[in-house]
Amino acid sequence: MIARRTLLIASAACLATATQAQALEKLPAVASFSILADLVANVGGNRLQLATLVGPDGDAHVFSPSPADARLVAGAKVLFVNGLGLEGWMERLLAASASGAPVVVASSGIKPLAFEEDGKRVDDPHAWQDIGNAKIYVANIRKGLVAADPGGGPAYEANATAYLARLDALEGEVRAAIARIPAKNRRIITSHDAFGYFGTAYGMSFIAPQGVSTEAEPSARDVAKIIRQIRAEKIPAVFLENISDSRLIERIAHETGAKIGAKLFSDALSRPDGPAASYIDMMRNNIAAFTAALVG
Repeated sequence: MIARRTLLIASAACLATATQAQALEKLPAVASFSILADLVANVGGNRLQLATLVGPDGDAHVFSPSPADARLVAGAKVLFVNGLGLEGWMERLLAASASGAPVVVASSGIKPLAFEEDGKRVDDPHAWQDIGNAKIYVANIRKGLVAADPGGGPAYEANATAYLARLDALEGEVRAAIARIPAKNRRIITSHDAFGYFGTAYGMSFIAPQGVSTEAEPSARDVAKIIRQIRAEKIPAVFLENISDSRLIERIAHETGAKIGAKLFSDALSRPDGPAASYIDMMRNNIAAFTAALVG
């Protein structure tokens, strides 16, 4: 009798341990950069063990993967990338990691804007700057997670639905804020051309001395043209991004008298204690910077 009771207790303990281990087991996932990682985290919730290759304040345009990054990708069960040419280093990283994990292209289905760089037409990769496109990212992320982890399907669906509602509310905030900016002031100089989708979606014009990539060096002629344009059109403010060198924008501001607005976050989130620690915080930070400089 005692032996049987001991056996039952031991079996129950083993079952509890196995159940607990199963509950704690998470899906290893990797996202290419911080903004995308935040979207993935909101859909994946606590079912994911999520790693990010290009972290806060990092520049995905110039990122150089390390052997540690290759090992990280090799251990992933699913990999999320932006696509549209943002991660020019990804093909090399996948080859180095020998990863067989499915790659989810978050921008799949989005009609890209075209941009001229070095005399060539290229896709603008910054599609997330339009909140409508961010919703497409969420749908692609949800689909990728369900395929990689079918058992988590109901959780991923519920998380995505809740997050999409938050994005709907955010888009309402952005449109209301833009409506407060006089039409003549809806022209902005930024340090690189990351806001084309935002401008198209919300009725603002963005001009940048750099091209779509921070690797692109602006010519003296381009900078002089922008300086003349600021003076002629009386553009009130220029903005620096968290991933860009400040010297070019500071020079333009000095030569034109335009004020430098609050820092924008375009290609990367801030650190957790900063003003743009999530995608929603980033969009709110940027629209607050625009309205502070351009309203009135």
